[in-house]
Amino acid sequence: MTDFAAIILAAGKGTRMKSDLHKVLHPIAGRPMLHHLIASVDALGPKRKVVVVGAGREQLEAAVGEDTRTCLQEPQLGTGHAVQQAEDELRDFSGDVLVLYGDVPFVRGETMQAMLDRLHAEDAPKVVVLGFEPEDALAYGRVIADDAGRIAKMVEFKDASEEERACTLCNSGLMAARASDMFDLLRRVDNDNAQGEYYLPDIVNIAIADGETCAAVTASDPGEVVGINSRAELARAEAQWQDLKREEAMAGGATLRAPETVFFSYDTQVGRDVTIDPNVVFGPGVSIADGAHIKAFSHLEGATVGEGAQVGPYARLRPGAVLEKGAFVGNFVEVKKATLGEGAKASHLTYLGDTEVGAGANIGAGTITCNYDGYFKYRTVIGERAFIGSNSALVAPVNIGADAIVAAGSTVTRDVASGELRMERAEQSIKPGWADRFHDTMKKKKAAEKK
Repeated sequence: MTDFAAIILAAGKGTRMKSDLHKVLHPIAGRPMLHHLIASVDALGPKRKVVVVGAGREQLEAAVGEDTRTCLQEPQLGTGHAVQQAEDELRDFSGDVLVLYGDVPFVRGETMQAMLDRLHAEDAPKVVVLGFEPEDALAYGRVIADDAGRIAKMVEFKDASEEERACTLCNSGLMAARASDMFDLLRRVDNDNAQGEYYLPDIVNIAIADGETCAAVTASDPGEVVGINSRAELARAEAQWQDLKREEAMAGGATLRAPETVFFSYDTQVGRDVTIDPNVVFGPGVSIADGAHIKAFSHLEGATVGEGAQVGPYARLRPGAVLEKGAFVGNFVEVKKATLGEGAKASHLTYLGDTEVGAGANIGAGTITCNYDGYFKYRTVIGERAFIGSNSALVAPVNIGADAIVAAGSTVTRDVASGELRMERAEQSIKPGWADRFHDTMKKKKAAEKK
């Protein structure tokens, strides 16, 4: 396979987004749209990656990894001018160049590879264009091509004849060319147009005028080349991504009782025979093993849920939460940086932070691990088969031994030995008849106030 470099255009101001955050850094499924695109590019093993920046350059330079270079387009004089800015970064590069857009994040790796492969077909096109066929071609520029994909003409909608407008193959803007050809052709592009800008698609017509072949590859799904320029388009892109992820999860053997109410993150992993009830939200870094059940209105982020474990309803698993096989976390339980061993239970109204819970332990309602003193975090360790009674406070650092029992209502500040009962309560005071006398006195006082 020929080496290739990816040039990603991200210099636009994104004014329609109306945001201080750069347009291409707005997240879809918990990941910036730019990073969705870069992940697809990385899967193909590029030799170089160059992001063309302009407005908000500091944000982009901070967001891209060390293996991605940036170059500045200032002023911004069109897409052709933007690609030219990457020439210095690729001056010693002799492979292929793939031109992508940071606000078009869903292009599949297979589609990019098809463009590169077409570049090296027998007819050796100078430029390969990614076309798409939307349900409504609207005012997209048209790609006039034959059945073999050889392009006769690229034409903007406003300049197209009625016959050309009847063509349904539209220009996505994505292109591929050998590096030397790309920059040679760009040097010949002029800005003799209403906007006074240098347009990347012009390289196709220049090459065709030279008698060279240019070719089109058609995206299998028009949704791949959806551009995102506003909050409304961002919301539609999120919905598009979520629909695909839901279908993928169900195809992999998971049951989603109300798919449209389940929201995944870009990296959510869901096993077979997993059941996900309505209104469940997954943040980044969640893995759900086979046979687990995530009940309604639960929120999971940075969590690992083991085989056959149950979560919720109304549970929250925060980063570092680990539920081992058959563990159970019930309603209004919050778990952070804590592990529940096999078969351990925290059924309701509990906070477990910086905690290790042994296999088979039972954590009663209202239990809190007091893990933070305002300056530092401390760990709580609860042994196997231990029983923590309701409304207990475990003040870390503290260890509860295996088979120990902490009585309901206890505040535990010292270690509890294995098999021990720990009861930390104030002694109950009993005053016979006191309540009756109190009620009588208060009733008489209230009656006197009404006179």
